[in-house]
Amino acid sequence: MAIPQKHLRDLYALFSSVRSQVEAEKLLADILTPQELASVAERWQLIQELNKGTPQRDIAKRLNLSISKITRGSRMLQYGSGGFGLFLKKLKKANQK
Repeated sequence: MAIPQKHLRDLYALFSSVRSQVEAEKLLADILTPQELASVAERWQLIQELNKGTPQRDIAKRLNLSISKITRGSRMLQYGSGGFGLFLKKLKKANQK
């Protein structure tokens, strides 16, 4: 299913307008179902663990995930658009302040 470029630009503009954690919480609570929000939060935990070098089997046990889900996350971290790496670095810098 092709997504119209205008729809994507509008969505990207929406997310780039978020200025605080409170705003992010409100937006995500309204735009995602509880299951979608849980899935996104789970994926972010998985990416952070992979970035730390945690073995996949340890992540699977800790987060109660399948190895195939972890492998998909690993591929996105390595070969995706670079968004995960960008935000891992950005958040690391913010936490060091």
